[in-house]
Formats: sequence, C-alpha cells, structure tokens
Amino acid sequence: MLSLATVLLFKSHGAEPTTFQVAEFVTIRWDGRDNTHVIRPSGKVEKLKPLFERVPRPEGIDERTYYLNVAMNAVAKEGYDFAGMTQDQIVMRRPLAR
Repeated sequence: MLSLATVLLFKSHGAEPTTFQVAEFVTIRWDGRDNTHVIRPSGKVEKLKPLFERVPRPEGIDERTYYLNVAMNAVAKEGYDFAGMTQDQIVMRRPLAR
C-alpha cells in the first residue's frame, strides 16, 4: 500500500499549461544620439538622449556602437536578454511566468 502511494505521489506529469512561459520584448531603435529610443511592451516610447548625456563617449569610439551598447546594458539591468537585431534595431526579450 505504501509503494502505491509513493508511485502516485511521485508520478511523472506532462507539461502543464499553467507553467507555459511567455515573453515580452523591447526594441531599441537607433536614430542618432539625440533620437534613439526604446519601445516598451506597453507601447510606451522612451528617448535615450538623457541616458546618453550621462555617459560621455570616449574619443575615437564609434558613436552608434558605443551608445547602442550603453542602451543594451541599461535594458539588461531590467532582466532582458538579447533576442535579435537588424541594421537599426536591437530586440531584447524577458520571459514572464504565467
């Protein structure tokens, strides 16, 4: 009887729909130092110029590469990971547990 209870207690279960993860995405859109912005999952758009003004670019470093790196690190601090990119956009994702 005890072994039957043990088997039922530790019985393997298939994937349950309540544990399915979804993700949310942010897009970092490069449009020059003054107009680069982040598009949030809610649709809110945030200009990154104030962030870029706090982090001066070292001389001789490519502006686009440097500031996109600064933007990615800022978004990564919120739990987002790199998901993909195009010529002018970086997409980052964050999994959400349901």
